Amino acid sequence: MQKLKTFEIHRITAEEFRKAQKVPIVIVLDNVRSMHNVGSIFRTCDAFIVEKIVLCGITGTPPNAEIHKTALSAEFSMEWEYVEDTFEAVQVLKNHGFTIVSVEQAQGSTNIRDLHTDINKKYALVFGNEVKGVSQQILDISDFCIEIPQFGTKHSLNLSVAAGIVVWEMFVKMKNYYQK
Repeated sequence: MQKLKTFEIHRITAEEFRKAQKVPIVIVLDNVRSMHNVGSIFRTCDAFIVEKIVLCGITGTPPNAEIHKTALSAEFSMEWEYVEDTFEAVQVLKNHGFTIVSVEQAQGSTNIRDLHTDINKKYALVFGNEVKGVSQQILDISDFCIEIPQFGTKHSLNLSVAAGIVVWEMFVKMKNYYQK
């Protein structure tokens, strides 16, 4: 076994990425404090050809050196927008036919292992603040919540780690869409 050289990986260019068919997933970041988390989420979304990222509230936006540090230029390939009010952003997505899925430990939440997706639907995944999580106001308009099971002494994962797990799981469950 030998490590691949960068040119052997055959990555698409940023221009090819912009033209590529995306998985119908939009990520909503609600008042995320850490620019490193934001950048990491940009990079994850690029890796799994997510449609768009919506940055809300206090969430930082590109151009930003701290975002760039972990995004590694994914902020240039990913489509994104800033909307000050998260409720407004989520309501617009809902009105455009997106199924709103909050990632939160909540009463009645669905274990991510039990998540069933419909390749004919569009999904908006809402990730909340690192301390406060997804606000109740957003949970109230969500179609459902999913959570990642955890078995240790901590009750939460780093936001960018949780986003990586959830985006990967959604990508795998919607791979038939991607393979069209």
